[in-house]
Amino acid sequence: MYKDLSKNSSLILLNIIALVFLASNSILCKLAIVNHYADAYSFTFLRLVFASLTLFFIVSLKERSISLSINKNWGSAFFLFLYAITFSYAYIKLDAGLGTLILFAFVQLTITFYAIINKEKIYLKQALGILTALLGLAYLFYPRDGFTISIEGFILITLSGISWGVYTILGKKSENALKDTNENFLKTIPFLLIYLITFPININISIDGLILSFLSGAITSAIGYVIWYKVLNNISIITAGVIQLIVPIVAIFLSIILLNEPITATLLISTVLILLGIYLTIKKSVV
Repeated sequence: MYKDLSKNSSLILLNIIALVFLASNSILCKLAIVNHYADAYSFTFLRLVFASLTLFFIVSLKERSISLSINKNWGSAFFLFLYAITFSYAYIKLDAGLGTLILFAFVQLTITFYAIINKEKIYLKQALGILTALLGLAYLFYPRDGFTISIEGFILITLSGISWGVYTILGKKSENALKDTNENFLKTIPFLLIYLITFPININISIDGLILSFLSGAITSAIGYVIWYKVLNNISIITAGVIQLIVPIVAIFLSIILLNEPITATLLISTVLILLGIYLTIKKSVV
C-alpha cells in the first residue's frame, strides 16, 4: 500500500508518464482536425483501432494467448468509446488547451461526486486541495473581454469529461491493467461500427492524419491507459481525480509550444493554484 504518493518515486514517475500521454491526446487530435488531416470520426476510429492492435500484440507476447470474456468490460468499453468520439468532435469547435481544461474539470467533478455518494473518506487537506485546484481552473476559465466558447463544443467536451471520469472509476476495480485495457479497446469497435451506420459521415484521412491517429492510438492511448490503470490500483479515487487536473496544464503548455498559443499571467496564476491544490490533496492521501 502507498501511504504517501510524494514519497514513492516510481509511482510518481508512472503518474507523470500517464498524464503527459493523456495531455498529448488533445494536441494530436487538434493537430489532425485543425489542419484537416482527418475528420473527427476517422481520427477516433483509427485511434481506437491502432490502440486495440497495439494492446493485442503486447498481450499476445506476454500471455502467449488471448482470451476475451463475453460479459466483462462492456461498460468500460462504452464509456471509453463515448469519451473518445465526443472528444474528437469537440475539438472541431474548441482550442486544445481550453478543451482539455473543461474536460478534466468535469472529470474531477464526476469523480468527486462518486466519492461523496460512496462515502469515501476525504481528509480536510484533501478537501482544501480539491477546492484550491478547482479555484485555479475557475480562475483560468472565468469569462473576460473577448472570451467566447462554442456551446456545441462545450456540451461535447463535458460529455467526454464525464465519460472519462466514469471510465476512471470503473478502472479502479481492474485487477489486470493490461488485459482489461486490451478488452476495453477491442470492445469499442462494435460501438464505432454502430455509430458509423447510424450517423452520416464524410470520411477524410491523409497520411499525416494516419500518423497522428497512430501516435494517439498506439502510444499515448494504448500505453498511456495501461499505465493509468496500473496507477489507479495504488491511489484513492479522490487522489486520481485531482492528479488528473495536471493534464490541462500540460496540454496548455504543449499547445503553446506546438500550436503557438500565447502564455499569459492568467495561465501562470492558475497553474500555481492547481499545482498547490494537487500537492495538498496527495500529501496525505490514502489508498
